[in-house]
Amino acid sequence: MSLAPPNRPTVVGIVAPSGYAPDPAGVDRADALLLAQGCAVRHFDAPNGRFLRFADTDAARLAGLHAAARDPEVDIVLALRGGYGMSRLLQSIDFDLLVASGKLFVGYSDVTALHMGMLAHGGASFAGPTVCDFACADVSYFTMAQFWHCLRGPEHTIAFAAEGNPAIDAEGLLWGGNLAMLAHLAGTPWMPVIDGGILFVEDINEQPFRIERMLLQLLHAGVLERQAALVLGDFSGGRTTDYDNGYDFAAMLAFIRSRTTVPVLTGLPFGHIRDKVTLAVGSSARLTSAAAGSRLTMRAYPDLATRSRPHSP
Repeated sequence: MSLAPPNRPTVVGIVAPSGYAPDPAGVDRADALLLAQGCAVRHFDAPNGRFLRFADTDAARLAGLHAAARDPEVDIVLALRGGYGMSRLLQSIDFDLLVASGKLFVGYSDVTALHMGMLAHGGASFAGPTVCDFACADVSYFTMAQFWHCLRGPEHTIAFAAEGNPAIDAEGLLWGGNLAMLAHLAGTPWMPVIDGGILFVEDINEQPFRIERMLLQLLHAGVLERQAALVLGDFSGGRTTDYDNGYDFAAMLAFIRSRTTVPVLTGLPFGHIRDKVTLAVGSSARLTSAAAGSRLTMRAYPDLATRSRPHSP
């Protein structure tokens, strides 16, 4: 069954602003999947290009991103993958062009830098899957369904549960992404200034003390304390050692909660995991949490139904 928006031609422009695809055959599988979902697919970078640890040179990756933004037929600009490389482009990205294009930019991990730069320039985007998430042999139906449901709009609700979450009913602008990238951007022109927001974070292969250090960076920089809530996504892969002496994720979480008045929730199914939600960065959101579980509802964000296209194929 197709999950793509019905009765609407959807053009997916694939860009590679960061790392290269580790599995060349996987890119073909992802293309085939998107075609089966009723999409047209256009690559704005060599699908299996490689330059050092990047998908191409900085100049070529930047050109691909700008070309996708300028193409009048493209609806969705989907990142090939995360990894590393977006930081090298930040000073040269025409964020006004990206925002004015009205296209739906999607990705996560290293793509967080793009999301934050767009938000700092008044534009919304989507923290969601990359091409590499659609390249595996057994693509997650949950991830695909979340992707289309969120991008179709006009509202998207996520339910999740975790023990120990505080009771809360808060509203604010939804923003965030990869924790390492957010800490990296603090104090730069590409870090938006958000008051009363709902901040979500995730990361992979980070030990608890490193997660704590990055959260403290946001706290000490005055970012965290201005938020209505902090929501933690997935933080898998961060192994503890004997030297940690019992200092694990739970200990880190308790310490962070003791140092901030901002409610800290866990359990958001987002991050470097197979089954991930799609989040509308820059949307108007409501976060509620009670004994029965937590709900995050996003509204007032650009979607496929409202995106104006000068030309349809």
